[in-house]
Amino acid sequence: MSMMMFTDTSRESAIAKDPAVVELCDKFFLYYTIKSQSKGLGIGIAESLDLDNWKKTGEVPPLSPCDSKGVAAPGAIVLDGVVHLFYQSYEKGFQKAAICHATSSDGVNFTPNASNPIFSPTGDWNCGRAIDADVIEHEGQLLLYFSTRDPDFENQMTGVAAAPLSSGFCRNDWKQLCHNTILGPELPWEQNCIEAAAVCRHEGKLYMFYGGAYNCGPQQIGCAVSKDGINWKRVSDMPIVPNGAPGEWNSSESGHPFVLEDAHGIYHLFFQGSPDDGKSYHLSRRRIIWQDGIPKIESEQGHAADV
Repeated sequence: MSMMMFTDTSRESAIAKDPAVVELCDKFFLYYTIKSQSKGLGIGIAESLDLDNWKKTGEVPPLSPCDSKGVAAPGAIVLDGVVHLFYQSYEKGFQKAAICHATSSDGVNFTPNASNPIFSPTGDWNCGRAIDADVIEHEGQLLLYFSTRDPDFENQMTGVAAAPLSSGFCRNDWKQLCHNTILGPELPWEQNCIEAAAVCRHEGKLYMFYGGAYNCGPQQIGCAVSKDGINWKRVSDMPIVPNGAPGEWNSSESGHPFVLEDAHGIYHLFFQGSPDDGKSYHLSRRRIIWQDGIPKIESEQGHAADV
């Protein structure tokens, strides 16, 4: 099988991180983080007809006053033919990053939400920061998953908020659904970080793929399952996508997942990898094979890998 391998060389380094993929108008759009010393963080746009061969077609420019210090880590969903992009901005600096929202009918040109930034977490269990947005429809609401840290800024963890699907997803539409983390680092390989939730639905349950450990720790991908989107249980104590062996494209990490269920009901796991401790990043894709409610990730040879 061919293996998707995509990066962005338009800035000083070969970097494409934090993938989000949607299907619109018979083609696929990939949104991803780009980075350089001179321009900082941004969001690139690439297009494909087959999920393997991608061509960069643009970037998301600063859309709101809060975007002037950079944007990153897009999450995306198509609702009624409109792409909804959720991403983080740094108006108040790295430690107070917040989630913003924009919409597009063509996948390329976006209109910002007038109330940006739309979400930051509350409560004494977190530092007030929200990054790594991911969204999914659930029981008449849009669930927004985000990563935050504890007040000491040491442990990264996951929270969730919701807004009615009938709303405009503005700042006042969101209700935080948790008073503590819904999934935090517990296993040795997760070290002190769980981030980048990527949630999908399969046979009536929600599955969360996530990055365990900070970037190049090495970060590896785990998975948890839930019936309500709030209470989660890991499907395995081991990563379902480990980092690669020395010399491989993902030897430093396999991280920051995103799940796309395409129009044919096939599930695809997109994720980032680095071979050099984060100096460069590529994006790749694997099919998810479901076996008795447990996700297995197709290997490069086309076989389902054991969890």
